[in-house]
Amino acid sequence: MGIPRPVPVLLIGAALTGGLLVPGGAHADPRPQPSPVRSAEAQETKAAKSPESTAERALEGLVPEFSHTAGYPRERELPTVPVNPADKSIKLGLTPYHAIAPKLNALQKLGDRVSVEIAGRSAGGHQLYLVTVTSPESARQAREQERMRERIENSPATAARDKQIKAEYKTPVFINNNIHGNEWEGTDAALKLVEKLAVAQDPETEDLLDHSRIYLNITANPDGRIAGTRANGNGFDLNRDFVTASQPETRAMRQIAIDKQPAVMIDLHGYVNGTLIEPTTPPHGENYEYDLFLKNTYANALGMEAAVNGLGYTEEKDGVQPVQIPFRDSEEGWDDWPPIFTPQYMPFHGATAAHTIEFPLQVNNRAYDTLPVEELRRRAAVNTDIAGAAMRATLDFVKERGDALIADQIETFRRADAGEAQVPVSPETVPGVPGIGPEDVYTTDFSRAYVIPASGPSQRSATAAARLVDHLLANDVRVERTLREFRVGSKVHPRGSYVVDLEQPKRGMANVLLADGRDISDKVSVMYDISGWSLGRLWGASVVEMKEGRLDVPRTVVRSASSAGYVAPYGDLQLRLDDPQEIAALNSLLASGVRVLGAADGSAIVPGSARREAAKLAREYDVVFAATRTRGTEPLERTRVAAAVTSGELFALREMNFEVLPVSTATLNAGFDWSKADVLMVSTGLDHSALNAPARAALNAFLTGGGGVVGLGETGAGLSSAAGLLTAKAVAGNGDANGVVRVANPGGSPVTAGAPDTTFVYSPVWFTDLGPGVRVEQSYATGNPLVSGHWRPLEDGTGGPADAAGRASVVSAPGADGSRVYLFGTEPLFRAHPKGVFPQIGRALLGASG
Repeated sequence: MGIPRPVPVLLIGAALTGGLLVPGGAHADPRPQPSPVRSAEAQETKAAKSPESTAERALEGLVPEFSHTAGYPRERELPTVPVNPADKSIKLGLTPYHAIAPKLNALQKLGDRVSVEIAGRSAGGHQLYLVTVTSPESARQAREQERMRERIENSPATAARDKQIKAEYKTPVFINNNIHGNEWEGTDAALKLVEKLAVAQDPETEDLLDHSRIYLNITANPDGRIAGTRANGNGFDLNRDFVTASQPETRAMRQIAIDKQPAVMIDLHGYVNGTLIEPTTPPHGENYEYDLFLKNTYANALGMEAAVNGLGYTEEKDGVQPVQIPFRDSEEGWDDWPPIFTPQYMPFHGATAAHTIEFPLQVNNRAYDTLPVEELRRRAAVNTDIAGAAMRATLDFVKERGDALIADQIETFRRADAGEAQVPVSPETVPGVPGIGPEDVYTTDFSRAYVIPASGPSQRSATAAARLVDHLLANDVRVERTLREFRVGSKVHPRGSYVVDLEQPKRGMANVLLADGRDISDKVSVMYDISGWSLGRLWGASVVEMKEGRLDVPRTVVRSASSAGYVAPYGDLQLRLDDPQEIAALNSLLASGVRVLGAADGSAIVPGSARREAAKLAREYDVVFAATRTRGTEPLERTRVAAAVTSGELFALREMNFEVLPVSTATLNAGFDWSKADVLMVSTGLDHSALNAPARAALNAFLTGGGGVVGLGETGAGLSSAAGLLTAKAVAGNGDANGVVRVANPGGSPVTAGAPDTTFVYSPVWFTDLGPGVRVEQSYATGNPLVSGHWRPLEDGTGGPADAAGRASVVSAPGADGSRVYLFGTEPLFRAHPKGVFPQIGRALLGASG
């Protein structure tokens, strides 16, 4: 649980009732203080430590800690849901969501091999069903399996010599389906596979189930399955969310990875013809034990290829092309660099083979709306058949190579725990895999540790530090706290600092989250998706990399971060607006009618009379209300935002407790009541030239009447230009560029004062030819601003990081009647990920409203 913080952890009711929590005083509690509720993730991190509340947490949508004491089968009668004739699966002849629970109830009754657990709930409130198929186990046998699983992860050197593991441990296999809601067929193939395994009496099936556990996430995205959308009910692509884990479905899959520790996993998708089966093209994730991963993933891919091609479908007869394996058949464009995808995340929890599999025949999007139902059902049946072949081939692979797969899983954890160097791939280290070349070699030199000061002058934000630590713990990274101060180079870190020792079984997970990452612009010409994501750079906490040396400071393992929340016992209070949780707390104060003033340094000044409200919010958001003599200058008001933004940006705005009304071109053309909004925020979905005359007149009236504007990217800049709001030329960089970039924040900016010196870009924009009154709020750093990611110039040599260097990345200018216009060329809310730079948008919205 850690040690007491060297500063007051939390003052909630003491000052209100005459008591006082003081550091080291008579009333100081020498024990670690409980953390307040910081976020949904913090709730889950702490709730997962209470097995007795699993059922309640499952019903609330929280991620359960799966039982390690109950035997198999674990049968339960799943509640049915009302029939939904609008379920998009029905048109394809596939299983609608409302039919899944009855099918699983029936399958559990076929014998003693099938179990169902509730892995959580979707954003839309639908249950997530995890099916386990294995031979029966007593409670004692299940506990023994769990002890062996823990030994493999936490004592890998011992596990490598353990004869019991070799003789008795069941190889875990994970089959993930329907993570993209309108890529349906994996679910139906999984249900067919469960039924087959439930009743088969052949010796091969019995042997498979005696020596493995097969876990099937029947539908990872029921919201999207029902609606026929790629995204979940919150508008998120779940297969881009594994680093951030903003969505409940992602957190459920993360918990499956941690608790079940699969050695092999496959993730069923569509639609690429011919059927695409990973492994991938370069660049490869540099934090994997890639030699072990490639060996097994390629071998399983060959087996799946033979099984799929062996079904006999042809291009001439069925429209099905032969299987393609990107590692073998392509040069680039289908990489496994970012850990945002399911198969690229799972290796950090022990998967020694993991695949995306893409069915060949499209049935979604335009095809769904235009093809005859008969053709759609033919295609869906073919895809279901192919998904089933891939599943069966994977189980054959596990049956044949189960011992070797577990040995490689143990070796993955052993190398990490021992701090050994990675083994570069080569024809010698990965025999049997053709075409390995220098372009496939991606390794990293792991640092000794990362230090996250809990508080004090070396920590930018105690709130952000606590959130980051809880996120690391939720990803099964071991975090410790020091029992005395210690030195790293010239820096002395106080007692109570958090330490992430990279000599631990999940060092790859720790490093992929905390490291800067790498500039890979010169490695390949194009990337499939993002190329940079560092939590150490983007989540707002100060993180110190300890490149080498000894960690001889006494420390203890923590299970959750200690609270950062604090309220000063006297005087007016200062709330720094350097973290999204502080913005959320401010918006809560404003919503409750508390009079809050803005200070020149960008912070909020809360009157001492609101100490009771502050205490509640310190608990809820884990923020600090410090004593202050700073004087506020301007009253802050509740800001209502009309937002034409992405789903990730909308989610982030609501995390910060802004009152948000989604708008679009169509919404404005239909007639929008601008009296409900103070600020217009635009990043997508609003085209000024497509507004009808009444909508344009209403927008102009809003702007001339004092409505503020916050614009992002080319769309935001385009609106500003069309409406004549701010004089500046927006220059678009390479549209494929993305990553973590260095920025310079000028002193005195109400938007970027105290902000981190890095942010995120996706299709970066910068501003030149600034007109009178335009203020630079932030600039790209001089030299090469790219820290990590992929940002090349265009073919004509323009649009690269050299062109952006030193240019304005955020600008502002006065609007009408005290409002302000802000334009961002960066992506501070991208997919709700770069939490440390959320406040730049939050402050801009507060300032734009005037």
